[in-house]
Amino acid sequence: MVIVMGPGATPEHIDNLVALVTSAGGEAYVTRGVSRTIIGLVGDVAQFETLDLRAMPGVSDVLRISVPYKLVSSENHPTRSTVRVAGVPIGGDHMTVIAGPCAVETPDQTLRAAQMAKAAGAALLRGGAYKPRTSPYAFQGLGETGLKILADVRAETGLPIVTEVVDAADVELVAGYADMLQIGTRNMQNFALLQAAGEAGRPVMLKRGMNATIEEWLMAAEYIAQRGNLDIVLCERGIRTFEKATRNTLDISAVPVAQRLSHLPVIVDPSHSGGKRELVLPLSRAAIAVGADGIIVDVHPHPETALCDGPQALVDSDIPELADIAATLPALLGRTLTPAPSPAARPEPAGV
Repeated sequence: MVIVMGPGATPEHIDNLVALVTSAGGEAYVTRGVSRTIIGLVGDVAQFETLDLRAMPGVSDVLRISVPYKLVSSENHPTRSTVRVAGVPIGGDHMTVIAGPCAVETPDQTLRAAQMAKAAGAALLRGGAYKPRTSPYAFQGLGETGLKILADVRAETGLPIVTEVVDAADVELVAGYADMLQIGTRNMQNFALLQAAGEAGRPVMLKRGMNATIEEWLMAAEYIAQRGNLDIVLCERGIRTFEKATRNTLDISAVPVAQRLSHLPVIVDPSHSGGKRELVLPLSRAAIAVGADGIIVDVHPHPETALCDGPQALVDSDIPELADIAATLPALLGRTLTPAPSPAARPEPAGV
C-alpha cells in the first residue's frame, strides 16, 4: 500500500502517519520528492485498511498495490492451474467443450442432448436440475429427480456432470450427484453458498455476475478458495449493458484479463451471453480465438418446446459446425481439444 501526501503535508503529518502504521505492526518507508512525499507501507493490508488512512491530515490518496484476492491471484501462484473434473482437464494445453440442455426436463430429452453434446466434441455434460429464474412463475427445475436423470445419462454416455446449485442447504445433495458444481450469475456473491461449495469436495465453476467487475468476480472465487478448494473454473457469461440486441454483452476482454490476474482456468458461455441461436457459433469462435480454456454451450433436441432458454440452444443441424470449430480452432493456438471419456473409463460417481 502507498500513501501519497498532499503538497501541504507537514513533517508532523508524516511523523504521525509513520507512528500510526508502526503501531499497527507495519513498516513505513518515506520517500520525499520535490513537491510530494510518498510513504510505502509493508505489512498486513487488511489491518492498514482499518486505520482510515485517507482521513489523516496531509493525505492526498491511498493506493493499494497488492491484490486483495491472495489464493486465486497469479501474483502468488504464477503457474496456471489445470482443474480436473472426474479426470477431464480444463486449462493448460487443453480446450474443453461443455454442452447439454440448459434445464433437465425428461430422461429422453437429457439423453438426446447429451448425445448431441458428445457429437459436438464435448467432454463434460451441463444440465440444470435447479434453475434460479427471474420470474417465480417460470420453470424452477426438477430438483433431485433431475439429478437422478443426469446420473443415469452420465452412466450411459460417460460424460461427467456439471450442474448448478442455488442454495447452501442443497450443496451436499447436489455434490452427491455432480462432478462439478456450477454457481450462476445471480449467486456469484451469495457468500454462504460460495463457502459451502468450497467445502463440498467438488470442482466449482463460478460464473461472473451480470453486474460484477472482474475484481469482484475474483473476490468471489477467493471465498471458495479460502475453504480449501482451489479447483475453480471462472466462466465469463456476459454482462448487463444498455445494449438490447443481445441477451447480455459478452466481455471477451475479460478472458485475457482474468487469465493475467488469476491462475484459474477461464471459460466462456456463448449461449447466455448472446441469447440467440445464431450468435452462439460466432461467439464460440471468438472465445476460442481469444484463448479461453473452454466453452459451455446449450444444446436441445427440440428447443421450440424447451422449458428454459430454448431460443439460445443449438439444434442437430448446428452440431457438425460446432464439432468442426472445436476440432480445428484450438490447434491453431497450440491447444488440444479435450476428448470425451468413455463410459467404461469413467470412475464410479461418488455419493450416488
